[in-house]
Amino acid sequence: MKASARLDLRLSEKDRERIDRAAALAGLPLAAFVRTAVLREADRTVAAESVVTLSAAESRKFLAALRRPFAPNAALRRALKRGGDLGI
Repeated sequence: MKASARLDLRLSEKDRERIDRAAALAGLPLAAFVRTAVLREADRTVAAESVVTLSAAESRKFLAALRRPFAPNAALRRALKRGGDLGI
């Protein structure tokens, strides 16, 4: 991996000592430890925002909607016509 982007941050001495200790306990250089921890948290945050959890009732309703044949409503038909008129 060729890393070229930088990330600078300010920490209290206490936080820095805590991170230094954790990196040492993990047997990693400070930069590798911080990079790993930050990327893990970034992945966790993105995943949490990417997942939708449905109740059993919501799941049944969603699956029933997927099984119904597609039928565009009036608003969609108008939008499709406008798009066609515009050459989209």
